[in-house]
Amino acid sequence: MAATAHIDTFARDNLPPRAQWPDLVFDLPGLQYPPRLNCAAELLDRMVAMGHGERPALWAPVHGKPVQCTYRQLLARANRIARALREDLGLVPGNRVLLRGPNNPMMAACWLGIVKAGGIAVATMPLLRAKELTQIAVKARVGLALCDARLLEELELARPDCPDLKRVVAFNDDGETGLEALLVNKPDTFDNVDTAADDVALIAFTSGTTGQPKGTMHFHRDVLAMCDTFPRSVLKPGPDDVFCGTPPLAFTFGLGGMLCFPLRAGASTVLVEKLMPDSLMQTIRDFKATICFTAPTFWRLMAPLAEKGGSGRLQKCVSAGEALPDATRQLWKRATGIEIIDGIGATEMIHIFISSPPEAVRRGAIGQVVPGYQARIVDEDGKPLPPGAVGRLAVKGPTGCRYLADARQSQYVQDGWNLTGDAFSMDADGYFFYQARTDDMIISAGYNIAGPEVESALLAHPAVAECGVVGVPDDERGQIVKAVVVLREGHAPGDALVRELQDFVKQTIAPYKYPRAVEFVDALPRTETGKLQRFRLRQKS
Repeated sequence: MAATAHIDTFARDNLPPRAQWPDLVFDLPGLQYPPRLNCAAELLDRMVAMGHGERPALWAPVHGKPVQCTYRQLLARANRIARALREDLGLVPGNRVLLRGPNNPMMAACWLGIVKAGGIAVATMPLLRAKELTQIAVKARVGLALCDARLLEELELARPDCPDLKRVVAFNDDGETGLEALLVNKPDTFDNVDTAADDVALIAFTSGTTGQPKGTMHFHRDVLAMCDTFPRSVLKPGPDDVFCGTPPLAFTFGLGGMLCFPLRAGASTVLVEKLMPDSLMQTIRDFKATICFTAPTFWRLMAPLAEKGGSGRLQKCVSAGEALPDATRQLWKRATGIEIIDGIGATEMIHIFISSPPEAVRRGAIGQVVPGYQARIVDEDGKPLPPGAVGRLAVKGPTGCRYLADARQSQYVQDGWNLTGDAFSMDADGYFFYQARTDDMIISAGYNIAGPEVESALLAHPAVAECGVVGVPDDERGQIVKAVVVLREGHAPGDALVRELQDFVKQTIAPYKYPRAVEFVDALPRTETGKLQRFRLRQKS
């Protein structure tokens, strides 16, 4: 590893032992990165230097009208934020900064400012509750948070249990103590921290199957690698493209699709805070979007809207986050004539590594391995399986899993390969076909939901004696969360209690994790050693 620019070396000190890293492959000419680089400078400063300064970088709706932020304006804002972090908030390179906000221009500028200043961005989804924020802040030893003023409540509830979190500063705040007040009169230039290509730029958290968050550490070069693989080979964006979509910037899926991919291409992106299928369809039309990222649920629900009102200038559609049913792909194609680009990625890998461009789509398959990556299907011993056999998906490439101080590293990385937890088959032409998750993760409308975490929330309700939570098939969402509940004596099942339990979960953890189906039973199926047999709960459904 190159000499770090981090004064606070917490992240580097807590990387897994080198022997537990996956093999990293940089075979393509476009993946040869210098030993020192700052990814935010590459995405922003370099694009302005190349002549993109007066072109739009970001779009957002303001009072119902599209408003643009140029590359030069975004660079100035990110530079002022970086100055405020260093000059007023005491950031030293290597410090972790929790970033909390919906998709909006200040959220994007803060991410870029943190990285330019040598900080490590720890972005969190707006829906997370105090319990989940506490887990993240404690594990990453976060000392500073930048939070959208409208989302302060849960973060303030978390603060007493976060001993390292000394300061929270609000943005999108007109008050005297807000971030914007610190930016007044700041010069719009900044000397970017000379980070090493393998300095950590972000820690992205994934809940995993236990509900205990895993921090995935990604280097500056990883951010560029995700821009120089899937987009370059499959999506092929150009400077005139306008991106839009639903994934939060806190997801690496959203970080790529909603910010880094468009900046790397000199294109622009539309950041909208809350989108439903109808408002996303309207956004596509209003902003003349050409590329859209969202989950299969949205594509299915938008198809009749597109058929009725048209799809504007939309040309390329990317689906990820959960399996794309072929029926949804065909429904959208009939409505718009556009072939959806399906893809599978992982937070551990930072973004998509299997996909195919529209002209190379094969029905039922997610696609072929993205150039720059290698993938194969292996058995339980890690031995390659022949075409058509179902096994574990193993991947390697320029990015890979490096958990923050987590024993689960040795489960995800074996013999140099990243094992994603997905069951796949591959045909003789190298097309990969998704089968199922190999763990207990529930993927609903593009969100990863850990069954045990929902169980933990339900068990805190006084009426619940035992419960098991599984994912069950659903035509619109792919899967929904189902809770199978054993009640305590004195509590009677019924619709009112179902609603009460659902509301209780919404107040305890992120609302999207609540059980949409609840079944009351007398006992749960368990092994002789007392382990819950979740597969039997799925079979019942």
